[in-house]
Amino acid sequence: AAAAAVLPLALSACGGEDGGNTNADGTWEPNGPIEITAPAGTGGGWDTLARTSARLLESEGLVDQSIQVVNKPGAGGAIGWAYIAGNEGDPQKLFVTSPPILLVPMAGDSEYDHEDFTPIARLATDYIVYLVPADSELETFDDLVETVDEGDANIGGGSAPGSMDHVALAGAIDAAGGNAAAASYVPFDGGGEAMTALLGGHVDAAVVGVSEAAGMLEAGELRALAVSSPEPVEAIADVPTLLDQDVDFTFDIWRGVMAPSGLDEAQVTYYEDLFADLLETQAWQEESASLGWTDAYQNSADFGAFLDEKRSEFTEILTEVGLQ
Repeated sequence: AAAAAVLPLALSACGGEDGGNTNADGTWEPNGPIEITAPAGTGGGWDTLARTSARLLESEGLVDQSIQVVNKPGAGGAIGWAYIAGNEGDPQKLFVTSPPILLVPMAGDSEYDHEDFTPIARLATDYIVYLVPADSELETFDDLVETVDEGDANIGGGSAPGSMDHVALAGAIDAAGGNAAAASYVPFDGGGEAMTALLGGHVDAAVVGVSEAAGMLEAGELRALAVSSPEPVEAIADVPTLLDQDVDFTFDIWRGVMAPSGLDEAQVTYYEDLFADLLETQAWQEESASLGWTDAYQNSADFGAFLDEKRSEFTEILTEVGLQ
């Protein structure tokens, strides 16, 4: 009888079909490698967040298990989301996320939206930069708008048509008094590809996240006409905001972590606490500052409510600039 009573507790402590260990006190922890999916290719904002988080979680000793980053590019993120959706209930698979998780489904280009996944935590806010080649004749954002109105600008972005970078471009052009519909938007699979196309002369300008562009801006390979933040960003302090140029528009790229559906409360709590601890480390503070990120932590419940709110806001923006 004693052995029979101990058996359920032993099985619980050792873990089971949930892919982790459930302890006697009801807490949970993974018992194997954690996988973080970036739903795009290397070099973009999703990839940067996934790899930065994984590296620092390990180097700061916050996890006992290894963390693997996998890239699932394609369809503006939809390929990666389908992969995660196919792993319902697996608490050792995470993915990084940002506005396209709302915008791509709204455009009808993904059968999955944010409600099909488990919000874990919002981590940071990034902003958009409007880039041109270092030797471009364009000096201000108004110069770019004038070129767009003349029908002479192909502008690359790291997200699908009607998604994050496209909305940030169209909204800014509209606020500057230009014709957003005249902008020839060229989608790429991530900001890294968009900047490569810009360097190669395949597009005239590009719209990407600050964290994606910081390295090339510092190296002088590209030049930023404006940033979409309400105030200058420390990592690119010499780049004027749109507001500085009398363009009444801001756009923030919130970045966070989600998981498949079907996680229980203990599993969600483990990851909420894990990422909260990460944001408190000096290593994260230093690296996020160099990438132009601003910490904006929200737990699972708050992040879920935030996503619902942002979907409503995006509906208004898309209607206003004629993208919906």
